[in-house]
Amino acid sequence: MVKSTITIDILLDPNKVPENISWQASDSSAEMAQKAKAMCVAFWDAEDKSALRIDLWTKDMMVDEMADFYYQMLMSMADTFKRATKYDDMSEDMKAFAKTFFDKFRAKQLKEQQ
Repeated sequence: MVKSTITIDILLDPNKVPENISWQASDSSAEMAQKAKAMCVAFWDAEDKSALRIDLWTKDMMVDEMADFYYQMLMSMADTFKRATKYDDMSEDMKAFAKTFFDKFRAKQLKEQQ
């Protein structure tokens, strides 16, 4: 059996707000840690039948970046759900929601700029 390790480093300010997020994977071809402005990690606890999550973002993460991040996560979750279940129709429903979510975000941003 092969072991793979993912290391996540979070640099916090004095108020424990993330300033920097970096990560590195033992199986990656990248030699240096990769920087990120946000992260969402979820683990499935089969015993409790619940998701355990770690959601962090740096204080310089912009609102439009957060919307892009969530749109892309929703789209990738839809793809993962499709691969795991073969339920194409439900995956497409998730993608439709993601598109609606992002369109509403952009409309809200435009309205706030006026």
